[in-house]
Amino acid sequence: MRRVAKLSAACIATAALAMTATACGSTSSDNGNDSSSTGGGKGVKIGLAYDVGGRGDRSFNDSAARGADKAKTEFGGSIKELTAKSSDTPADREQRLSDLAQAGYNPIIAVGYTYAPAVDKVAKQFPKTSFGLIDAVVPGKNVDSITFTEEQGSYLAGVAAALKTKKDHVGFIGGVDSPLIKKFEAGYVQGVKDTNSKIKVDTQYLSHGSDTSGFASPDKGKQAAQGMLDNGADVVYSAAGSSGNGAIEAVNGVKGAWAIGVDSDQYQIPGLAKYKNSILTSMVKNVDVGVYDFVKSVKDGKPLTGTNTYSLEKEGVSLSTSGGFIDDIKAKLDAAKKKIVDGSVKVKTTP
Repeated sequence: MRRVAKLSAACIATAALAMTATACGSTSSDNGNDSSSTGGGKGVKIGLAYDVGGRGDRSFNDSAARGADKAKTEFGGSIKELTAKSSDTPADREQRLSDLAQAGYNPIIAVGYTYAPAVDKVAKQFPKTSFGLIDAVVPGKNVDSITFTEEQGSYLAGVAAALKTKKDHVGFIGGVDSPLIKKFEAGYVQGVKDTNSKIKVDTQYLSHGSDTSGFASPDKGKQAAQGMLDNGADVVYSAAGSSGNGAIEAVNGVKGAWAIGVDSDQYQIPGLAKYKNSILTSMVKNVDVGVYDFVKSVKDGKPLTGTNTYSLEKEGVSLSTSGGFIDDIKAKLDAAKKKIVDGSVKVKTTP
């Protein structure tokens, strides 16, 4: 469904959106990557507003893309993708969502917590359009707030790091020092310390405050990881979007060191294939499941609303086993998971 408007206005909005895509067709997130995939006139019209990095980040945004792609394959229709820039203002994010709504896309998924203020405002302006928001909570009769227990999955990553380090020294790299990414840090550090309190944990953030460039700067990720490795760490976990790709590259250059990936199973990502033997595991965050569930609910005429949390118990987060590098510690990881699920271990959400 679309907001009630004159047909001519909707056509103008669609045309304007198409012109934007033509003008901003760069693959660089800083230049705005706008692309579309069409599947005919029937089915669902999915609007995807990515965070910085966009489709192709091999991490967070790609997970959201997989969910939309699955829905499009099953239900038909089309996907329109717009990507945030590191220089975005709140008004830019609002405009991106408004453009999708005016062009008749429904549902619209805002990928990332930075869209929360924009969703809060734009959803009220388009009450007949369903909005999905990843990683933040916004009240609204037409908003599905899709959240995850990142701290729980990161706890298991910390347990794995503690069991695999040979130097009793590990690292954590965060993209931006936001409350969301601090959940990753908190869980990881707790998992490490609960396993072996003597292990040293280095922590570094790549950008701060409203600067989101830390999610799309592989060079900064590589530099941060290299610094940790030079300082003696031999396991590095990155929660930093495409910046984590740089960290994985740095780890690959050090014999005996391990990287822990995030969001997607990064061992399986073709673009990281030459580094895969250095990827111990990945803390998989099933954004694709949340996106798919939301799109399906809209397609079925019963849009999900409120806050829907994908926990460790519900397999919303997990550790990947690709490569078989954690097979030898599976029993200990399963025991740690059981303690979280049954409540005997409470995982912190702040460092």
